[in-house]
Amino acid sequence: MSKTKKHILVIRLSAMGDVAMTVPVLRAFTEQYPNVKITVLTKSIFSPFFRALPNVSVFPAEVKGKHKGIVGLYKLSKELKRLKVDAVVDLHNVLRSKTLKIFLSGTPFVQIDKGRKEKKALVSGKIFEPLKTTHQRYVDVFERLGYTIVLSNPSFPEKVSLNDKTLKLLGGNTKKCIGIAPFAAHESKMYPLDLMEQVIEILSKTHRVVLFGGGKQEIEILNGFESKFENVINVAGKLSLDQELDIISNLNVMLSMDSGNGHIAAMLGVKTITIWGVTHPYAGFTPFNQPEDYMLLADKSQYPEIPTSIYGNKYPEGYERASGSIPPNAVVEKIKSIL
Repeated sequence: MSKTKKHILVIRLSAMGDVAMTVPVLRAFTEQYPNVKITVLTKSIFSPFFRALPNVSVFPAEVKGKHKGIVGLYKLSKELKRLKVDAVVDLHNVLRSKTLKIFLSGTPFVQIDKGRKEKKALVSGKIFEPLKTTHQRYVDVFERLGYTIVLSNPSFPEKVSLNDKTLKLLGGNTKKCIGIAPFAAHESKMYPLDLMEQVIEILSKTHRVVLFGGGKQEIEILNGFESKFENVINVAGKLSLDQELDIISNLNVMLSMDSGNGHIAAMLGVKTITIWGVTHPYAGFTPFNQPEDYMLLADKSQYPEIPTSIYGNKYPEGYERASGSIPPNAVVEKIKSIL
């Protein structure tokens, strides 16, 4: 595709972490191709992720509403055609986006190669080596349109000035600020909460600890940590996504699982330590621009079948607490070494 084309539609209809992973790539793209307009097709809830990107707008997909099912996708394709885009970049490549490809026939349409075959080999134990990163897979799709994207010297947004509400929530404490997001979609990707409590207790003695999460049960657990220790603030359920992003941008470091919060912190240029249970960085889902030693891995000698799955949804009995093989003091020392 000629670089004179001016408008690209990017499809990313997926989970929070996957959407956040697109941001560093699109930031690099907008810097290297400032005359090209990007429209991202994604869920409206994720719009704040793209707020600091020039020439990028969000087209909200209502996949549980008017865009649901075949008829809904046909309606969506009619709406998208009015944008008069020059090409479509599909970073999702699932049934929904493949259906849109049919409805948008006539427009150049390139799709991500997810590397399903090599990922299957990785979790089956046939290979144990680093696969291509998801960020590079995104870059490869743009490459097929003639746009080479260089990720080696990334830039990030400035820290956001906090408003009165977020400042009041965080208090006037001047201690360095550590974000902790202890939850993930599957138990096997989470650091055991009893061990995480030890980490929070130790860190809260000398630092401010800000807790992130969502959902009623998670909020109750985080409220328990907040009430138990000084210098611990739970922001879950109290802020909009925009406001949470503001706070994350001001963290000195983020501790997360192999989960969305890690990708959000990384896209904002925050130092991000990740804890890995039955999943593994070799699958390519590491947070953007983070050193290898920021990733704390479960003991493979104790849990030799790791990685047991790409997303953490499949694992042998007894692997639920695999990340518990990482001692709390190792987590604390890693954080302190970065601070």
